[in-house]
Order: sequence, then C-alpha cells, then structure tokens
Amino acid sequence: MTTTVRKQAATGALVGLALGDALGSPTEFEDVPSILAAYGPWRELELPDPALVTDDTQMTLALARGLRAAMDRGPLEPERLERPVREEFVQWYRSPENNRAPGRTCLVACERLEREDRAWQDASQVGSKGCGANMRVAPLGLAPGLGDEQRAGASQLQAALTHGHPTALAASDLTAHAVRLLARGAEPTGLVGRLRSYAYENRTRYHERWLGDLWARAQDPTPAHFIARGWDECLEALERLRRALRSPSPETDPCLATGAGWIAEEALATGLLCFLLFVDEPVTAVRRAACTSGDSDSIACLAGAFAGAHLGADAWPAEWAGRIEHQGDLTAFGALWDA
Repeated sequence: MTTTVRKQAATGALVGLALGDALGSPTEFEDVPSILAAYGPWRELELPDPALVTDDTQMTLALARGLRAAMDRGPLEPERLERPVREEFVQWYRSPENNRAPGRTCLVACERLEREDRAWQDASQVGSKGCGANMRVAPLGLAPGLGDEQRAGASQLQAALTHGHPTALAASDLTAHAVRLLARGAEPTGLVGRLRSYAYENRTRYHERWLGDLWARAQDPTPAHFIARGWDECLEALERLRRALRSPSPETDPCLATGAGWIAEEALATGLLCFLLFVDEPVTAVRRAACTSGDSDSIACLAGAFAGAHLGADAWPAEWAGRIEHQGDLTAFGALWDA
C-alpha cells in the first residue's frame, strides 16, 4: 500500500512566516548598502541568535488563538470571530512583550478596542492601509473547513479591527487567498493571474455581514465604491508585480519594483515577488526579502508564509526552525490545521 506524505503546509507557512520575520527584523529601517556592509552578502544572511520575532508574528499568533477559539464554538460567524480576536489583540497590546517596534495604527486601534462599550468600527483606523493588516492574516488561509465567503469576510474583518482603509481589507483578503491557493497545491507560475482574477471578481463586493457600517466612516457614497478603491489599488500593485516577473532581476532590491512594503498592497506584492523569484529556494527567498530597503521583516514574513505554504514544513532548515521564538505555538497551530 502506498502512503501519501502530506507536505504540512500550515506548519511550513507559520514557521516560514516567523523565520522571515526574525531574519528581517535587524535589517528593517536600513538601506541595502548598509545591510550588505553590516551582514555581508545577502545570500548568506544567517538567522539571528536568539531568533526573536517582531509584532508580525506576535499578532499572527494572536489571530490564530482568536480564530481557534471562534471555530471551537461552532461555524465561523462575524460575532463569533470578532470577540475573541478583539480580546487577543488587546492582550497583545497590554503585553510587556509588545516592545518589538509595533505599528502606530495597531497601538491606537487596540487602545480603543479596550473599551468594551465601543463598537469595533469606531476603533478602526479607516485612513490606514499599513501592512499590519495583512502581515498577520496567514491563519485564515490555513485553517481548514472555511467556505470562500467565511475566509474572505474573516480576513477583511480581522484587518478592519485595526486598519479600516479599503486597501487594507482587500490586501488581507488577497494575502489569505494566496496562502490558501499555495497550501492546496496551486502552481506558483499561475498565481498572479489567479489573484488578479479574484480581485476583479470581488471588486465591488462589500461584506456587510462581516464589516457592518465600516464603509460609512469613510467619504464614499456607497459600500461598493468604498471597497472598489481597495481592490483597484491592489490590482495596480499586482500589475507592478507582473511587470517585474517579466524581467526578473534577483540581485536588485525588490522594493524598487513593487514598493517598500510599509503599506498592505506593497507588502503583498513585494513578498510575492521574493517568493516567486526563488520558488524552489525558500531560504534564498526570505534572505532576499530581508535584504530590502523597505519593511524588511514584514516582506520577509510574507515571503516565508508563501514559501512554506507551497513547499511545506520541510522547506526550512531544522536548525533554524528549532530555535525560532514561539516555536512551540507555531508548530502546535500548524499540527492542528495540518491534521
């Protein structure tokens, strides 16, 4: 009898996310010449010791815990998800470990989420589309048993708890969708086309059941107009990615092609670029992402999530995976969702 060995996509994605985060943490806020001067050739970047993560991984785990609590209570619904994720985000905000250069949007929104009498839409920062919205969304691309509407709505809701700009919502939806496609065995060569099709299909779809009246906090005349602004900006980022892949230049800073990654759609595009430049070389992909002039840890964490979802747990050197901070939590969630 032939035994099929599963690639353990969830474990690979979560561990890869954290490894990219830790690898990119020391190089964030530095330009490429400074990184090369301090650390040597980018293809030889080594995981720091200790391998500490940033708020990117911390908030990914917060979302994972909230999602698990919600799904333990029954089918995923907006109210069932919002409460535990909100509580996890507030707990992260209060934690003494929240000292890893967290984004201001997350801090301001989480402070407002602490007030239990406040609707979450009132806490959301509707003018912010920072990458904090989608650096943490991978669990929604990995958790099994979710329908398309659940995954999309939940991805946008978790983003909107802090980042309420429509581009943050669309980029989070796209990021989770990319992780899901790769985990299920989609060919990387067709990934950008599938993401563009998904964006066009959903361009005017506002998930009111999940988002409520969030759109009314902005200056848009209708919910469809609100969300279309986000999908259009994501489509522009995907077009830049498509152009970059036509003439790949692995030795050039990826941020020059697809953006510095401080904002959600650029983090998605540049993380994907690093992954797609080195589809079969996951360590090289996260090293390239870490040696960038932009938000290196967020770019690298997304590149690591994409690579790990595609190749599985065996993508990562055992020595690296064994000493990443929160290794136990990451592999526990991976095992849960790979089962």
